[in-house]
Amino acid sequence: MAIIEGFRVKNFRVLKDVTIGKLWDMWGAQPLTPLTAVIGKNGVGKSTFFDAFGFLADCLKLGVEEACDARGRGGFERIRSQGQIGPIEFNIYYRQEPKARPITYELAIELDGTGRPFVLKERLRQRRKGQKTGWPYSFLILNDAAGVVWKEEEIGVDEKDEKFTSEKLKHMLQEERDDRESIELEDKRKLGISTLGSLRQHPRISVFRRFIESWYLSYFRPDSARSLPLAGPQRHLNVSGDNIGNVVQYMEREHKELFQTILDSIAKKIPGIDKIDTEKTSDGRLLLRFNDKGFNDPFYSQQMSDGTLKVFAYMLLLNDPTPPPFICIEEPENGLYHKLLETLANEFREHTTGAKDASQVFITTHQPYFVNALSPDEVWVINKDKDGFASVKRASDDEIVKNLYKEELPLGNLWYSDYLDPR
Repeated sequence: MAIIEGFRVKNFRVLKDVTIGKLWDMWGAQPLTPLTAVIGKNGVGKSTFFDAFGFLADCLKLGVEEACDARGRGGFERIRSQGQIGPIEFNIYYRQEPKARPITYELAIELDGTGRPFVLKERLRQRRKGQKTGWPYSFLILNDAAGVVWKEEEIGVDEKDEKFTSEKLKHMLQEERDDRESIELEDKRKLGISTLGSLRQHPRISVFRRFIESWYLSYFRPDSARSLPLAGPQRHLNVSGDNIGNVVQYMEREHKELFQTILDSIAKKIPGIDKIDTEKTSDGRLLLRFNDKGFNDPFYSQQMSDGTLKVFAYMLLLNDPTPPPFICIEEPENGLYHKLLETLANEFREHTTGAKDASQVFITTHQPYFVNALSPDEVWVINKDKDGFASVKRASDDEIVKNLYKEELPLGNLWYSDYLDPR
């Protein structure tokens, strides 16, 4: 199970400089948990945290210029923190497997002389086998689309400080050596990991690229799930959920027993649902239908509530035979009965701690009933400071909150009573 242990964002909207979890140079910090939730009031930056992950995924898929304009972001100057200069920066600290050596990915995006965003810097670091402390060895360094990549796993540049100057890099580019390769990318608006990650001779970069490519950022909309797609089984639920009927077709055909388990679980959460299947129309469209125990005729997805469709979509996602390594969902509570939220939170946790191929789940929420099912280690509280930018802290960093939780006071109730807000 791949897991992100720490994430830092700089100059991205309200996130001027925030870190959650552990980075390579944060001695003693605790990593992110498999289930992580960011909570806070409206307008403090929860959606921005969600979009930070989405922006990174879009940078890999589309390039940095298109990512700045995608999903209504409005361009680089609209997403760079107001009044700030300098690049937008991201830092991901992750492990591909629980006992694997962590890898750090650093990315900086800036405007060029023509006012277009480009990749200013990119770097991948990893400690050598047996190295417990000290600076990790960089095995990919790119400055303005030119740099060096190390071919062997145990080789890299041993940096004693952050001042890796352009002069040093220029010298390395000119020096021919068997253990490394000088590179110059044709398009400085594309991530280096996108190009190099497609080459077999760079397995660590390839694995990291596939990791980000596999992220599932949920832009699920119940109205999309009510659409009528063309018939044809599909293996995975897409981000908007408009292929939910196609996934049902696939599960019916390839994983009948697992699909029945999903239906049984849904029936316990949504009383009355007896059967869920599909019907193909004469023009090749696909209808998703729900059979209610009290009625002879089925209800179609167009007639089902938003909450029913959302729960069904989440259960399909969590029971995917090959689930994505990282699932990010914004406000899953919308449209759901409040007594169902703790159950849903427990479903997410069970998924993250269950099978070998489980996913890490990242949630943003402002619903105390959902938070009641979480522990202080799993919750990060985001607030706006007087300067208008966000700050974030872990709920477990507050000794009062920790002690009250140990006395079996639910975390959501403590939040509702303002114990998690700044005092």
